[in-house]
Amino acid sequence: MKTKQCLVIGLGRFGTAVATTLYEMGHEVVAIDQNEENVERVMNLVTHAAIVDAADERALRAIGAGEFDVVVVAIGTDIQANIMATMNAKSLGAPYVVSKAVDEMARRVLERIGADLVIRPEHDMGVRLARQIATPNIVDTLDLGGDYAIVEIEANDRLKGTLRDLNLTGRFAVQVIAVSRAGKVEVSPRAEHDIRSHDKLVVVGTSHSLDELRRYLGD
Repeated sequence: MKTKQCLVIGLGRFGTAVATTLYEMGHEVVAIDQNEENVERVMNLVTHAAIVDAADERALRAIGAGEFDVVVVAIGTDIQANIMATMNAKSLGAPYVVSKAVDEMARRVLERIGADLVIRPEHDMGVRLARQIATPNIVDTLDLGGDYAIVEIEANDRLKGTLRDLNLTGRFAVQVIAVSRAGKVEVSPRAEHDIRSHDKLVVVGTSHSLDELRRYLGD
């Protein structure tokens, strides 16, 4: 795994979780916040932590914001500061900026000013939890952007038989890219691969296609 240089702006609960987890995974992490207590809390849990006003472009330039592989703007309640930090990071040349949005309007603004990825953690987790409650056989979801996602599903009585007979591509416009049974993984399974209850299938498709599959499994 290639080590990335990451800048995390805003050290509330979300930003702190991102910064410390990236560091634990072996990446170089610089974490900044205007609040001294927030900075002190992560001082020994990241590569470097500092008190910086990310709304000040000169301050971001001084720490080399444009040279990081990834910049995460995790400022929560101050929407103006969030927007300014995102604009400053992009104007300084940061190649990939992830910004946290508190609502739909903020999301649209952040996308328009150049954020490469905008997330709404509470909203996104709420949607994910609702889907898991509604269709518990959906094990996990990975959004790919561009309306595509990968989901891991657990086969039930409605998903038994060979992949050819199930014809998930023809029926739901999704593609099975891996099947797992008792810890053994089959990547790019053949059409003759037999699916049994409790097998886990990794499936890729559009959000609409995956929702159709979810509804079918939940009926």
